[in-house]
Amino acid sequence: MLKKHIVPFAVVATLFIMAKVFAYQMPLAQKSLLKKEKLHITIPTTDSLKVEKEEKPQSLMAQLNFADETLPLGDKKVERKMKKILAAHSYGSTQTNRLHKKAKEWFPVIEPILAAYGIPNDFKYLALVESGMAGGVSPKGAAGIWQFMPGTARSYGLKVNGRVDERYNLRKSTVAACKYIKEMYKGLESWTLVAAAYNVGDGRLRKQITNQNQDNYYKMKLNQETGRYVYKVISMKQIVEHPKRYGYEKKRVLLAYNAE
Repeated sequence: MLKKHIVPFAVVATLFIMAKVFAYQMPLAQKSLLKKEKLHITIPTTDSLKVEKEEKPQSLMAQLNFADETLPLGDKKVERKMKKILAAHSYGSTQTNRLHKKAKEWFPVIEPILAAYGIPNDFKYLALVESGMAGGVSPKGAAGIWQFMPGTARSYGLKVNGRVDERYNLRKSTVAACKYIKEMYKGLESWTLVAAAYNVGDGRLRKQITNQNQDNYYKMKLNQETGRYVYKVISMKQIVEHPKRYGYEKKRVLLAYNAE
């Protein structure tokens, strides 16, 4: 009778012990698997993260633009022309800091007016290029900071007569320039083309666009002055915003423009 009870008890005891052993080994097995998985996981180091975040520095051509309209990258002809005109505006060539002095005087007046008319801030550099830093009268009769011809000036609200010439009034002439620029943009729909049209005239530029069946300024065949005009404006922008890069060693005096 005792033997009959001993056998079932032994079986139960054996099963209980096996269950304990199995339950104990399971977590160990899981821990072992986790360790193996961790060994195969590549944890990025701080240095590798920095490498991923660091981007290759942009080329000079990729950085240049007018009113956020970029130059055609990879065009060697455009690149050579841009570099040549930039070099012509370096401190070694011009030997003057008048650019920065005039910009300091004019930009606080020009910038808010451009913004009020919804015109890109880069158009303030046209004033520097147009006036030749003197605001004098051109051989054709254009005068003032924005170099308006008398008829054009009057059509945009400026008084030009024997007693008064508002082409020399910075605020009023800038308002007139904004009206003129905005009107040209309605038809051209490119700020780069508007800048070129400011130099050669709206009608003449439209005629060239039609004749050449081309509306990319950088690919158009224009007279020498207009063909270099936007390049000169971009060069002016670069010199004013990055004076040391172009040899202007004196401390930058610009405090007003919103470039950087």
